Amino acid sequence: MFAGVDSHKDTLAVAVIDATGRVVDQLQVANQESGFARLLELVNGHGVVRVGIEGSGNYGWPAALWLLEHDVTVVEVAPLLTARERSSRPGQGKTDPVDAVAIARITARDDDLPPVRAMTGPAADLRVLSDYRDQLVAERTATANRVHVDLLWLHPGYQHQLRHLTTLSDLAAAEALLTGDSSVRATITRGRLARMKDLTREIGELRVQIDSLVAASGSSLTRIYGVGPLLAATIIGRVGDVRRYPSRHHFATANGTAPIPASSGRTVRHRLNRGGDRQLNRVLYVMAITQIRGDTEGRSYYQRKRAEGKTSREALRCLKRRLSDLIYRTLRADRAADDRPRAAAA
Repeated sequence: MFAGVDSHKDTLAVAVIDATGRVVDQLQVANQESGFARLLELVNGHGVVRVGIEGSGNYGWPAALWLLEHDVTVVEVAPLLTARERSSRPGQGKTDPVDAVAIARITARDDDLPPVRAMTGPAADLRVLSDYRDQLVAERTATANRVHVDLLWLHPGYQHQLRHLTTLSDLAAAEALLTGDSSVRATITRGRLARMKDLTREIGELRVQIDSLVAASGSSLTRIYGVGPLLAATIIGRVGDVRRYPSRHHFATANGTAPIPASSGRTVRHRLNRGGDRQLNRVLYVMAITQIRGDTEGRSYYQRKRAEGKTSREALRCLKRRLSDLIYRTLRADRAADDRPRAAAA
């Protein structure tokens, strides 16, 4: 038996299927401890060997952790896989029970889904800090865009004196432009500038904390050209335990750099994979662009692919996949280095 869980803030839709894909049981439980207990009872009652959860890193995390603590095998099912499974059965629409069945069928069919593992220590802390920093940066960017519009209304042509609002000195210069202006728009803009100052300071403090945690983790990711502490923190936080991925190919599928076959007849081609962890995919994009701009092996590889007739985008995707393999090897090596002292102590 296999089970699928479609997680939401308030509820968990659960479906149990047999080896043939036939639905055996379905229910909806609350996304809290009483619901987790019912979920565990259902899993044990049907002899479920594997539970797939969509959103195990978000709303499904408490339920996943509960199952893991009770020795249940839990795997992560990407939303893109659920959408494809659902679209393969037209006419049924989209509901939570339908998605739960789709997740269960994917769980039964795919043996290479990444297992969910409890994440603690530096990896968990770095994920929280990285996500929070990204949130603050997004808020700061949105506020800056609004301030640019306000300043254009208040001081047309200001952009020739103040092109950016990225540093505290830039923000101070913007405030100086508003001196003596008591209009409502100017007052609101001052408030936005004050908020941007607070965000800038907090982002800087987070950067120091993240740098310290990455250094303390002993990760060798920062030795890779184009990977600084911030990118390393995102990788460590998003991957967690690299042993979740049996091979570099599984890891590439998980981060969206493994192309999807789209061949037909004599035409053999692949198309872009828009699935996988998009934060990891963004890290690989930044790495690739950085390596292309420098005198690196990555740039040489990119140029070879261009010489083979690939477009710039295709060559960039090839480089991202190559960097994905490099990250995987580095994480595996770091993990092996961490395990050796533990084995010796045992």
